[in-house]
Amino acid sequence: LETRQGDGTYVVAEDEMTVALQHAIEAADEAEVLAVRRALDVLAAREAALHRTDADLAALRVALDARHAAVAAADLLAFIDHDVAFHVGVARASQNSLLLGLYQSFEGSLRDSVWRANRVAIIDDPDGQFHDQLLAAIERRVHAVANGAAVGVLDDHEHRSRERLDGMSS
Repeated sequence: LETRQGDGTYVVAEDEMTVALQHAIEAADEAEVLAVRRALDVLAAREAALHRTDADLAALRVALDARHAAVAAADLLAFIDHDVAFHVGVARASQNSLLLGLYQSFEGSLRDSVWRANRVAIIDDPDGQFHDQLLAAIERRVHAVANGAAVGVLDDHEHRSRERLDGMSS
């Protein structure tokens, strides 16, 4: 259960393993989370390119189009929702329920990470070209290109995070 002051109490996990994993993720620093995400994202991209269905592609396209629309509207909360939906959708397209479960455990951390990297303003589409490349590679079933695009998303995200931290320290 998670209590949100002024909002209520929510069920955030239904089993002890998910709760334990979420606690471990919350205790980890951002660099540790990004390192594990890198491994999961590359695996998800590869497996999605190999096992995706037409329904998976349709869901990924909806999430990516909504992500682009949120950027155009400078709507940070919608951007975060659709960016996370896209990444969870890639894991879902892998057809690997364990990978999907692990990725869903990272959802809160992913939301926080995207928010921290973009909270000042969404001026352009952060790492958008990599998301577009990732979807195209999954659609064409080219797992090597999907891997590269997944790494590109995280490299760009880490670069923006470092710039933000450098800006705060100067």
